[in-house]
Amino acid sequence: MTGIVGRIVGRLWLRRSLRFRITTVGTAVTLVVFLTLAFVTSRLIGPLLVSAADAQLQPILTTALAEVGAGRTATAGPVGMEARVLNTAGTPVDGGPPPPLSAPELRVLKAGTPVLRLSENPPRRWLGTVTSAPDGSQRLVVVGTILTGYYPAQHRAFNWLVIAALIGSAAGGIATWLGVRSSLRPVERMRAAASELPSGRRLPLPSAHDELRSLAAALNALLARRDEATARLRRFTGDAAHELRSPVASIRVQAEVAVANPDPELSHEVLADVVHESERLSTLVDGLLALARSDAGEWPAAVPVDVVAAARAAVDRLPSDTPVVETHLASGACWVEAAPAEVDLVLDNLLRNAARHARARITVTVLSRASSVWLVVDDDGHGIAPEHREKVFDRFYRVQDDRSRDSGGSGLGLALVAEVVRRRGGAVKVTEAPEGGARFQVRWRALT
Repeated sequence: MTGIVGRIVGRLWLRRSLRFRITTVGTAVTLVVFLTLAFVTSRLIGPLLVSAADAQLQPILTTALAEVGAGRTATAGPVGMEARVLNTAGTPVDGGPPPPLSAPELRVLKAGTPVLRLSENPPRRWLGTVTSAPDGSQRLVVVGTILTGYYPAQHRAFNWLVIAALIGSAAGGIATWLGVRSSLRPVERMRAAASELPSGRRLPLPSAHDELRSLAAALNALLARRDEATARLRRFTGDAAHELRSPVASIRVQAEVAVANPDPELSHEVLADVVHESERLSTLVDGLLALARSDAGEWPAAVPVDVVAAARAAVDRLPSDTPVVETHLASGACWVEAAPAEVDLVLDNLLRNAARHARARITVTVLSRASSVWLVVDDDGHGIAPEHREKVFDRFYRVQDDRSRDSGGSGLGLALVAEVVRRRGGAVKVTEAPEGGARFQVRWRALT
């Protein structure tokens, strides 16, 4: 039951405005502090009255001690104060009645310690000490006074301090409300401006270098990332639709031709073209799905992978009509931490890319360094111009926009290579090969 009530109260509390919550907490804390101070301060009234009484009683005690030591009668002192002379047993020797002191209190006074009798109303304060009379006998000299107003002063002080605490807390709550309202007004203006901000525009930065300026700068950075992601998604969607339209349209045309011309020989040729276009379509869809999973952070588990063994297997998978492949592989294993499918994807895409553009030779090199493993794929084709080298790893980017798609390129292979390498902490770049073609260099972090 208590847990249910707590959750209900918590939900109601979180539904209130930030201004209300800050003001409520600030006012409650202020009230608790003021009430605590009121209680402590009112309790200090009593010790102050006792200290004032001691200051008045001490001179009277000093005078009474001198008089008893000289054999004279102790002077009573001002009105409300009395001086008494007792023997060490507590019996009066000054002719007066017994003082209202118990045996334990008399022992405390003989030790020179003051006594406060709170059992009386009003309380009474006593000071005392032992001195010697002229005949050598020991006398206990005590002086006392009534602490008039001891309890009323504490009660009245507490009541007034509570009233002051309530007024102070109310004033503090109003000040907190106004302060929070003033502080949140720029935030509210910023929120309103952000909700109406068109694409490409940014929030104006406040002139003051404070938290609001930092918030505006962070929101501007967030808006920039949003616009960049939106533009990238729009471009990616458009490119993907354009790339998918080509094989789908080709399959449709081939099917319409086969329906219109029911010739067995023509149908076989059409089916071969349909299979080819379907393979292109399947490859493109697989690439899009792989990029979508990567963007969503769905990475396969990393395990140790030998790049040398993976390179040999990738070379063996190449078609028979591939140009000559020359390998320069490290003598031992070169282990990296990645998914085996990722390493195969990198090798297959780079080798297929080199096979499409090489004239006669492809060179595959695997090197091991102290903290990295390098894969280098060279071809002797036409190469890639410097202005295109940074963009060839973008999705759907082609060096030659008018290049025929029948060559097999969809613009996703190199993008996938860069994606799977970089997310494992590696790097990929393209330069010029010694034979004049393209050199693709991939660096993985070596598994230690």
